Amino acid sequence: MSNVVNATAMMSSQADRQLLDALTTLAVTSDRASHAMPGAFYTSERFAELERERVFRSGWACVGHVGEIPNNGDYFTTEMIGEPLLVQRTSQGEVRVFANVCRHRGNLVATGRGNAAVHVCGYHAWSYDLDGKLKRAPLMQESKALDPARCALPTIATTIWQNFIFVNLDGTAAPLAPSLAPLEPHIRNYHHEERNLYYTREEVWNTNWKCLAENFMEGYHLNATHPKTLRPTTPSELSEYVPGNGHFSAYRSHYTPESAQRAPFHPELSAAERRYSFIFSVFPNLVVTYMPHQSIYLLLRPASTGSVAIRWGIAGHETAPSEENLQKYIAFADSFNAEDRVKLEMLQTGLASRFYSPGPLASEDLEGTLRDFHRYMARRICI
Repeated sequence: MSNVVNATAMMSSQADRQLLDALTTLAVTSDRASHAMPGAFYTSERFAELERERVFRSGWACVGHVGEIPNNGDYFTTEMIGEPLLVQRTSQGEVRVFANVCRHRGNLVATGRGNAAVHVCGYHAWSYDLDGKLKRAPLMQESKALDPARCALPTIATTIWQNFIFVNLDGTAAPLAPSLAPLEPHIRNYHHEERNLYYTREEVWNTNWKCLAENFMEGYHLNATHPKTLRPTTPSELSEYVPGNGHFSAYRSHYTPESAQRAPFHPELSAAERRYSFIFSVFPNLVVTYMPHQSIYLLLRPASTGSVAIRWGIAGHETAPSEENLQKYIAFADSFNAEDRVKLEMLQTGLASRFYSPGPLASEDLEGTLRDFHRYMARRICI
């Protein structure tokens, strides 16, 4: 529990200390949480510092989908807890992630997204090949200190799971796939590896990243927040909690009997699987809905204590949906995302109030996934 001692030294305010006490209890006991988390869980700058180091730097975090870089030479840039990253499809078709920092004087090597045979730093024109190796350093012939072999872009530990790209910034995390093995039987028949990426977008919402992670993963809010978009098909009452293992949480959002069958779907989907969405989170920052015909996912990156950067996308079994159908998919996602955003940005204001006191959580089927997430965070911070 040395992490608790170190964390206590950082958490100076009374609210921070109360939060740490609550997390420590969750970390060391087998009891399920009975109440929501204190406001400091979402608003404390000190706690956010602990998250960056103990959750995002030392564990696996999702940064994108392989469908964003389908061709050799494709790349996109992103960041994770302030670290600029270059996500690259190499000339051999391998997905690699590099620190997007020139080895000369630290400028960004690439920006945005595109396709390139070489990346050239715009500051002094040092260039790097798709494997991150230094290719050329102009006018450096007389520099005795230059050793090209030691000037490659730093490689970030990377793994692919279900077509999602994960990074481990400090390179110390255990392999990801074994920890998610208990999740595989629930999602195998969807064959997400065969789904094509239709659409991606980036946004920033004014709420803490954990508020959005929790919101996506509980069915309790569906009736009140989404009365016309989601409730008619997936009402709160039809939510079914699926036990996690400390690395993921999940629930089934069953469809009403009168709702239309969603298609096209993979032939291996069972009759039961065709009648619900399987919603899961790979901690800390990937939240996904596998529907019979489509997937919708959100990748969450803390932008500040009160804002979250979101990279979200839609994938499905159609090779190339018509523009009309694609716009319908996007419009539907936009509608329920907008409903969530309004509530979550109001929530961030309420959580900062000194009068907020955590209330009791609902049943396992409605908010059991929050208990899983809180236990995960407690163990990452305190053990």
